[in-house]
Amino acid sequence: MEYLEHEKEEEDQPVSPTGQYFNSSVLQVSIMSILESDIPIDDSPTLSLLKDVFLPINPRFSSLMVEDKKGVKHWKRVEVKLEDHVNVPIFPDGLSPESYDDYFDDYLTKIAMKEFPQSRPLWEIHIIKYPTSNAAGTVVFKLHHALGDGFSLMGALLSCLQRADNPNLPITFPSFKVSSNLDSGRSIIRAVPRALSAAFNTVSDFGWGLLKSTAVEDDRTPIRSGDPGVEFRPMSIATISFSLDNIQKIKAKLGVTINDVLTGIIFFGTRLYMQSMNHASRNANSTALVLLNTRVISGYKSIKEMTASDSSSQWGNQFAFLHVTLPELADAKFTSPLDFVAKAQQTIQRKRNSLAVHLTGRLLETLRKYRGPEVTARYIHGTLKNSSMTISNMIGPMEQLALANHPCRGIYFMVLGSPESMTISILSYMGKVRIAVGTEKGFIDPRKFNACIENAFQRVFEAAVGTPPPPMS
Repeated sequence: MEYLEHEKEEEDQPVSPTGQYFNSSVLQVSIMSILESDIPIDDSPTLSLLKDVFLPINPRFSSLMVEDKKGVKHWKRVEVKLEDHVNVPIFPDGLSPESYDDYFDDYLTKIAMKEFPQSRPLWEIHIIKYPTSNAAGTVVFKLHHALGDGFSLMGALLSCLQRADNPNLPITFPSFKVSSNLDSGRSIIRAVPRALSAAFNTVSDFGWGLLKSTAVEDDRTPIRSGDPGVEFRPMSIATISFSLDNIQKIKAKLGVTINDVLTGIIFFGTRLYMQSMNHASRNANSTALVLLNTRVISGYKSIKEMTASDSSSQWGNQFAFLHVTLPELADAKFTSPLDFVAKAQQTIQRKRNSLAVHLTGRLLETLRKYRGPEVTARYIHGTLKNSSMTISNMIGPMEQLALANHPCRGIYFMVLGSPESMTISILSYMGKVRIAVGTEKGFIDPRKFNACIENAFQRVFEAAVGTPPPPMS
């Protein structure tokens, strides 16, 4: 499934098709970014920072989504009352960080469930001044997905941050290079078979995606309740961290990408969780929607570059979902953990090389043109609802960043409003990989699930490297 935007940032610009889908009667999708501060938070510069740095990033941050007499939606610039967008919750005083963990988790659940009022620009900020086990204070940005995808909003967030060691130095990121085992010397000989294979895969993937969006649902399992309206139920958010260096060691041994390693670990850990909760469901039909950035890029661009009309990394929603079936868990004594990484790599590479993503994009555009954005939004809702989980991955900075002279100890994000019992997001930062798991509260045990992910990582690392993973520094 493909969602693309190519539009100029102007006042009263038309809302892109994706913006209309994600802000419709059936879908209200948002992104929440959590910044953990190393020091107690001083919120006195908040309004000036928002006015002078955040709002100028993009006109959408100062705009409402409005509909004209012809039913066409536009972004309309308005005067922003910044006080309406800033929230500073009050918790009881004098508690331990562990006690504030519970208050913080409950507060995240509350704001995750709350929809944006359409009477003001679709973003808000929450400043939690109380210490938790992870931070001396926390800043939460919540932005509607209609404003842009994770790549765009990460660019906006980075424009508000500076390197903690030296604000004048540029922010750097891990390599975007993709490993490959293809033999380029035989590329011409293999060209015709590969073309035929790509054509077959295109038809197969497009047909399967169509069925998954309209008729074929995943089984009900310990990770999928299958209940209607799951997106309106409380969500628990828990995180787990791994050393990026350890992930890269697995990558080097297997000749795959970091994304392949992480996806394989998540698939393996998910199957282990399903087996632990209900042995009969361990190999049930379960599908993950893996996010694919469709930009032709080699890294993040500046906000000026992203908003340029001729940029290949334009602001907006430019991504696709790949339907990936979770590999089955064979008898434990015969299963190699590396099978999950290999299967993830093979499946994702094959689907990336087919044209099903582009055909699905054409299908969505045809639906929008002849049936309208609400019908198209229902189709996308069905795609999400019929799957078991969504996995999105972002590459973050290598250095520690600071927000208004507050060093950020950790950063992670979560997608909200998806009609699934589980949503997983991945972000690298300061040499670590942070996996955030959003789960249907009371249905999935987040601590047990994260323990299964940890178990999967240890088994994959030992199988690939030959030794247990060293402790994370």
